[in-house]
Amino acid sequence: MHLSDLKNLKIAVVGAGYGGAAAAKALSLLGVDVTVYEQAHRIREVGAGIGLRPSTMNRFRQWGIFDAIAKVSSPSEYFEILTATGEPIMQETWPPSGDQTHTHLIHRGDFIEALLGVLPEGMVHLGHRLESVRDTGDRPVLTFAGGKTVEADLVVGADGIKSVVRRELFGDKGPVFSGEHAYRAVIPVDAAHGMVTDDNLRMYIGRGTKVYLLPLRHRDQVSFDITALCPDATWTPEVTKDDLLITVDGFDERLVSITRDLDMDTVNVRAVYDIDPVDTWHTDSVVLVGDAAHSMLHHQGQGANSAIEDGGALADALREADSLQEALVLFQARRKPVTDELQRISRQGWTEDEISDVFPGQKPATVAGQE
Repeated sequence: MHLSDLKNLKIAVVGAGYGGAAAAKALSLLGVDVTVYEQAHRIREVGAGIGLRPSTMNRFRQWGIFDAIAKVSSPSEYFEILTATGEPIMQETWPPSGDQTHTHLIHRGDFIEALLGVLPEGMVHLGHRLESVRDTGDRPVLTFAGGKTVEADLVVGADGIKSVVRRELFGDKGPVFSGEHAYRAVIPVDAAHGMVTDDNLRMYIGRGTKVYLLPLRHRDQVSFDITALCPDATWTPEVTKDDLLITVDGFDERLVSITRDLDMDTVNVRAVYDIDPVDTWHTDSVVLVGDAAHSMLHHQGQGANSAIEDGGALADALREADSLQEALVLFQARRKPVTDELQRISRQGWTEDEISDVFPGQKPATVAGQE
């Protein structure tokens, strides 16, 4: 689109998570009038650590915010998969990209704080809970709790797995339970019983359980995550220390000790959900990004990365296309095949055969508990 057309666009982004903040940053660099509406009164990202892939970090370099992210993250060389008792299965070097950019490990809270910190002052409006969106084909109208309404040329639905925008306009089938729970905590490096000596992500895999150790060296901490099979679909289930210890029975005794030492008040507990692929992400004036469009299980660590890439791809499409409508078609054509495949792979988890499928030609040793 011509620069003058872009500068006349008014865009409303619903949601100030990874996808919304990334889209807002990328779009603002085009000179677009962007406003972000977030339902929370205070941004507080719970959970633990994630990995930002080289392509994501290169987006940040393109947007001029690489240093802001890098200073609250740690570069990592590789991802290692081991049996429950620590025998190596395989090691996958993180592929560098452009200027030898590496995967960076970061705490979710630091990440969203850094992203929001590089947005222009006044762009994010907190305390705006979306109740409905009406799309007449021209200028969609958002209605928030309390009755406030907002019109825009384009609405970007970045409102997560329980997206109101998706529900209202795109035939939402609702979140899908994976049959797993995730238990996440951040602990001091000294509490990791000597298991963390570098900046590389490791996953220990046994029957029905995966344990992740993700170093956060810049914090002198470690993200300790357990993903375990469980039939309880309660969104935020009640679990005890004994429940967690059962999931790591038979694992390296140091992992058992870390689990035993956890303060349950600091453990984030949730059932793991994703969504089925959404057939269409856009109308002529509303588009979905991030988890609202393609929420996926965390087994491949691609949720946040995909949301960031959506923001960049949306801005690219607006710059390249001749009209808003053409841009949204182009955006979906580029991103949906990629995220459909990531959703499919993420649902596979990590069995021996599935490791081989994700990393073709690298047949691993037998996975403990999977024979």
